[in-house]
Amino acid sequence: MAFSSSCFSHSKIDAEHCHKLIVRNRINNLIKDWSFIRGSRVLVKQKAMRLASYRKPSPVYASLLSGSQLASTAFTIGTTSVLPFYTLMVLAPNSDLTKKSMQSNVPYAILGILYAYLLYLSWTPETVELIFASKYLLPELSSIGKMFSSEMTLASAWIHLLVIDLFAARQVFEDGQESEIETRHSVSLCLFFCPIGILSHVITKAMTKTIKENK
Repeated sequence: MAFSSSCFSHSKIDAEHCHKLIVRNRINNLIKDWSFIRGSRVLVKQKAMRLASYRKPSPVYASLLSGSQLASTAFTIGTTSVLPFYTLMVLAPNSDLTKKSMQSNVPYAILGILYAYLLYLSWTPETVELIFASKYLLPELSSIGKMFSSEMTLASAWIHLLVIDLFAARQVFEDGQESEIETRHSVSLCLFFCPIGILSHVITKAMTKTIKENK
């Protein structure tokens, strides 16, 4: 309206030309309004598509993913935490640092807490049924295999083995220190083959005793 009034106020512009300018101005305003509305609709639609494409995963998927990552992390931490103790017993069995480290119960407490936490996370209502699957309330191989199909259960079992193996290796090491028997080969076997490492120590101790008696 302001444009039309200003248009008719100039005597040099005729009525026909002024009418064309008014019509053109109205058309431009309509185009702008349409572009603004249309553009806002497109913008809202694009935002909605972006929100839909970046939706958070379902709680079930997220829990499975975090559980798998946690089991993998616990597996790595448990494995690397026991290696320094084996290294000391094998490379420096007579050093004071090795003897003091073997007397400490801190690694067993830490690994025990980690094991208890993983066991808590892996426990399900079916766990008891899988453990006492037979009619004699004894575990069966098939049921145990099904139970260990879970990564969390497998990680807890691995921590369990690491604690037992390290404890057995310490017993072998301390017994060797008291009896002055070579234990580095037996300790090394205890890392992955604990029963064989214990058997190796028994054989080594018996052979050493026989040799000393003959001398």
